[in-house]
Amino acid sequence: MAIYHMEAKVVSRGSGRSAVAASAYMSCSRMYNDYDGIQHDYTRKHGLVYQEVMLPPMAPPDWKNREQLWNAVEAAEKTKDSRLAREFVVALPIELDNDSNISLLRDFIQKNFVDLGMCADFAIHDTDGHNPHAHILLTVRPLNENGTWQYKTEKEYLCIKDGKEKGFTAAEFKEAQKKGWEKQYRYQAGKKKIYLTPSAALEKGYERVDKHPKSTRYGRQNPISERWNSEEQICLWRENWAEAVNKMLAKNQIHASIDHRSFADQGITEQPTIHEGYIAQNMEKKGMISDRCEINRQIRADNKMLRELKAQVAKLAQAVERSIPVIAETMEAIRNHMIFTQYHLLHNEMQKEVIHDWMEHFHPILDKYNTVKKKLKAKITEKKELNLQKDKTSILNPIQHIRLNQQLTTVTEEIEELKSRKEQLIFQAECSTDKDMTNLSKKYDQMNKNLEILDSQDTTLKAKLKKDAATFREESFLPEPEQYTELLDTRIQIRPDFQNKLIDQLKTTFGKYYDYHLRDIAAEEVDYLNVEDPDVFSHRAWELEYQRKQEMLKKQPVRAKKKSHDMDL
Repeated sequence: MAIYHMEAKVVSRGSGRSAVAASAYMSCSRMYNDYDGIQHDYTRKHGLVYQEVMLPPMAPPDWKNREQLWNAVEAAEKTKDSRLAREFVVALPIELDNDSNISLLRDFIQKNFVDLGMCADFAIHDTDGHNPHAHILLTVRPLNENGTWQYKTEKEYLCIKDGKEKGFTAAEFKEAQKKGWEKQYRYQAGKKKIYLTPSAALEKGYERVDKHPKSTRYGRQNPISERWNSEEQICLWRENWAEAVNKMLAKNQIHASIDHRSFADQGITEQPTIHEGYIAQNMEKKGMISDRCEINRQIRADNKMLRELKAQVAKLAQAVERSIPVIAETMEAIRNHMIFTQYHLLHNEMQKEVIHDWMEHFHPILDKYNTVKKKLKAKITEKKELNLQKDKTSILNPIQHIRLNQQLTTVTEEIEELKSRKEQLIFQAECSTDKDMTNLSKKYDQMNKNLEILDSQDTTLKAKLKKDAATFREESFLPEPEQYTELLDTRIQIRPDFQNKLIDQLKTTFGKYYDYHLRDIAAEEVDYLNVEDPDVFSHRAWELEYQRKQEMLKKQPVRAKKKSHDMDL
């Protein structure tokens, strides 16, 4: 089924990544990085379905070659922790074919990124044929109309005028200076160093100790970059991706949809519980069955029924001869107990179906997650070992340094790929963190135990049902053949009361999970087990009701005749 997954990352030198390596990795190609002199070769990597570079109108046409594009990005960034690119990893609908997914992705990238002025490099991967997803690599520095890079941030000087402080860029300060704004510098004031304007420092005779004026820590961000980096823009892109996918699914007449909102915002709550119990309420709210609650519920129901049966036995013991009313009550009591037991069996069967469905859904996700987690752990360990080797390698051995850098870059990209896959699996499992996945794994183990508990309960319930059926048959053979009609009539008269008792017992035991349809099914199966035809009961009940009405008419002859006369008129 179509799932929503959109993960945003930043490719930065501070995390040990490079834009050239990231592009080569996702496009399964060979690219040379001019910045660090490393050749990145991923031509042996499998799973590439499609790749393309999309450019805005102002970008140089040569950048259609991704190697030139990302080397230009690397060249524009000077610091060792520069942000080089933004990366999105999106899950593609498995219901769509490759052409539809390519069209979907192109249209989304054009409208949401390229039209804003970004250069986009994207690739579609599907290693096993069941996990189509795309990597989208985007430039983070805006372009001028002539195809040159704009600044990300501009130095902002904190200036003073009449005791008020305000920030100005170098271009803005030229005008601000005419209005009386002054830059601030550090001056030695005794043992302290303080910021003052040159005019204020001159009055006090302080000496300047720093030639750099006071400025904001990070400078003023380019308004275009600021918009691209905003939380609101990320949310908008997430929403637009969901809309784009849903439109394409509808266009292809596929009855599926995705939602970019979190499960809490959608009003989706966690997975439904099996039972609520006052002893283990918290555990059962998480979808786990408390064996203690189940056993206690069954014990209370059995004890109640046992008390009723013992009361019937006491009556029988006091009677010299077994009367038809007593036999009828005993048979109806046993039947009630059998229906309750059969209902419990049916209810357990429904629970097991829910658990099986839940486990079948999450089992492959948990398996894949554990596999990816092991691979990720191994790759992280490998990266640490390579870094240790690099630190120990002499600077006089540049070839070894280059080889280790190539290996580190490859491992870093593999780690990012595994992280993306892990995040997808966490999302598929309707979780948010690794801790949630650990809890899900524990819940899966508990579900297994729940199945064992239910199987054990079923064995006990079936044994009770078999025993009650044998007792019922013994009771049914006690009357003489000529008393069968009398027994049937007596049972018909008392059955409504027994039925009400059964309903109360079921509601008390199962609470909101009580289902009258399930009760009717249980009653039919019990009658079949006892070799009794419900139609015989209903037909005889109709005859008795008809006889009762006829007797009432005979007792009121005058009113009957008057009514007949009125009808004739």
